[in-house]
Amino acid sequence: MVSKRWQDCPDYVANVSDLLENPAVQKLANYTQHHHSTRLRHCIYVSFESYKIAKKLNLDARAAARGGLLHDLFYYDWRTTKFDVGSHAYIHPRVALRNAQKITKLTPKEEDIILKHMWGLTLARPKYKESVIVSLVDDYAAAHEFMEPLENKFKHVFKASQNKKK
Repeated sequence: MVSKRWQDCPDYVANVSDLLENPAVQKLANYTQHHHSTRLRHCIYVSFESYKIAKKLNLDARAAARGGLLHDLFYYDWRTTKFDVGSHAYIHPRVALRNAQKITKLTPKEEDIILKHMWGLTLARPKYKESVIVSLVDDYAAAHEFMEPLENKFKHVFKASQNKKK
């Protein structure tokens, strides 16, 4: 059976362990992302899912994993911090790229993944298939993280109503 836990995938861990051990990445655990998750948990999810998809498609799984992990490497609350030069969707990929460049050498593909992950909300079109994958996984993760508590509440209410019928 194939594990769904990133910790149980040695090849994935080998590709990102240096980043996961970095204090700049660990610091993401202190920030809320999409209301019901931490930014670190979100980035690991995007990274691991993008890695698996890229690997299955025989693409650059390492770049997808590393770019996915670093795509939201910023340290402010995007719900309250506002910028004069553009929206959060425009600004945070540039901030994340600058922060990522401070902690590791990035390939051009990894840079594109980080910079273009808001494609759809911004006009910056991805250059690589891996960038598209990370962008789509990020969109899915954001929607799922935001809706998960509501989904769990509905499941609980539905289960309770089913138990009352028995």
